[in-house]
Amino acid sequence: VFGIYELIHTVKAKTFSPFLKSFSLLLLAAILSVGVNFGTLYTTWEYAQESTRGKSDLAKESSKEEMGLDKEYITQWSYGIGETMTLLIPDFKGGASAAFDRDSETVKALRKNNMAQASTQLYRYWGRQPSTSGPVYFGAIIIFLFIFGLIILPGREKWWILTAVLLSVFLSWGKNLMFFSSLFIDFFPGYDRFRAVSMTLVIAGVCVPLLAVLALKEITEAKLSSRKVLKALAIAAGITGGLSFLFFLFPGLAGSFLRPDEVSIPDSYNWLKDAMIADRKMMLRTDAIRASFLIAAGAAVLWFYMKDKLKPLSLIIILAALFLIDQIPVDARYLNGSNFESKRIAENNLAPTTADKSILQDHNEFRVLNLTVSTFNDASTSYYHNSVGGYSGAKLKRYQELIETRLSEEINSLISVLQNATSVDEASRALKHANALNMLNTRYIILSPDAVPLANENALGNAWLVDRALIVENADAELEALKTIDPATEAVVDRRFSDLVTVSEAPQASTDTIYLSSYRPNLLTYETNLASDRVAVFSEIYYPHGWQALIDGKPADHFRTDYVLRGMILPAGQHTITFKFEPQSYKTGNRVSMASSLILILMLAFAATSAITAYRKNG
Repeated sequence: VFGIYELIHTVKAKTFSPFLKSFSLLLLAAILSVGVNFGTLYTTWEYAQESTRGKSDLAKESSKEEMGLDKEYITQWSYGIGETMTLLIPDFKGGASAAFDRDSETVKALRKNNMAQASTQLYRYWGRQPSTSGPVYFGAIIIFLFIFGLIILPGREKWWILTAVLLSVFLSWGKNLMFFSSLFIDFFPGYDRFRAVSMTLVIAGVCVPLLAVLALKEITEAKLSSRKVLKALAIAAGITGGLSFLFFLFPGLAGSFLRPDEVSIPDSYNWLKDAMIADRKMMLRTDAIRASFLIAAGAAVLWFYMKDKLKPLSLIIILAALFLIDQIPVDARYLNGSNFESKRIAENNLAPTTADKSILQDHNEFRVLNLTVSTFNDASTSYYHNSVGGYSGAKLKRYQELIETRLSEEINSLISVLQNATSVDEASRALKHANALNMLNTRYIILSPDAVPLANENALGNAWLVDRALIVENADAELEALKTIDPATEAVVDRRFSDLVTVSEAPQASTDTIYLSSYRPNLLTYETNLASDRVAVFSEIYYPHGWQALIDGKPADHFRTDYVLRGMILPAGQHTITFKFEPQSYKTGNRVSMASSLILILMLAFAATSAITAYRKNG
């Protein structure tokens, strides 16, 4: 945005030489900064193609979005249009998705009606986001100085900042201004990989204080007449302080004080709605009057300065103190002692449960399904075990698709059986048909942290030999086939890998064996003894960038099978199979980063030498 405004000014003033010089230097700096970080950027870009931000191979998914995240997912955390007032009044929408205070009207009403336990299910926040840890708050004085700067600063300095702020705010509204968000999602490179549009307010979080500082610079350098400054001061204080005071007097202007899902609460619970509304009104009014006083104080300090009652240093010190008085108490609402744990408590929270201790007695490599937590939104299981679930904001797309189509269905079916099961055998029979869980080598299922886990005898192990490989036309057919095949004896392979499947069927020999002999995250070793060439399936996720397969140390081909796993044609006889993770992007990226870093160091050394030489020359 700044560059566009500068280009327009250059064209109007016809001062092309300074612009081109500055642009060239900035371009060089940009290239160098990308180069220094190229190792991380390149590997992240490569992974992104295979993640949920990449293109799906499924026809039904490709028809929705060519690449990137779903629009509904991108805009799930959209800042409400009215919620933007939190930049000035932090508790305009109730603050965070946290329970009401003990002495609140809501908790008192719940106690009176013998429903105190429900207090943890009702939140102070009543905006349109699914949940929030707290509002985006810039500070009442900063907003006041921002408006002040818009009035007194010359156009060229303020318009690019205002444009950037408005762009940031409009984008943060997400689905509340969908045509604008769609414009960026569809046409702006990389924006369709963005996850929470409310984060764009970070741009405004830089630009608003920048304009506030430029406004102070303008008046401390005495570039403007006192009359003009005092007039601008009155207007800025009237807009920001007056708006805050207006919400103090008439809080109902902020809306209903109820979330959309709370509006439908039956009339018989009007006592509860009235209590929540009273609490939320009080939060807004308290912060509104607080903002009014702070703005009045800031305006008074500037007035005294313009009347030559204060020195520039005193002005800055007092404004800084007012800013801290404003910010620290608000920040402390969302980051305080309750957000921290002692080392002892943290260790106790991660202490192994009875289920964990039982599983840890098995020293083999396998995966664990934990049904006592939100399987795909909780990573605690991974502290002690390889987990089927866990959480990542950028999972592999194929694994996410397996979760949505097969794993979730199998887990829900298993839970249903377990709720009615009268014996372990019933649960085991249900697991026999859980193809996805079995091929992921899910050896144990945690049903309770205080009990031994359910052992899955149907887990297929780290690697196994199948009788036949079924070639299917595409990803959709591959995923569909997982419902009907027996993964212990059959493997399903996409046609794109058919050239690598040189053996589609092979007889079973009682002496054929394959087992994992050594495991490290980036190096896996298997030993085989086969009577004839066989098709092997490895219970490891297929990833095309960096994993190299070797047979007795010599490179060999491997392919994707069972939608997410690795498959390979193994020769007869005794052999050592190795999978090594050595991505070329990592090697190339680090070489570029190293070269760029050396150039940067040499440039810094040259700059330092030049500065020292100039200093000595000038005495």
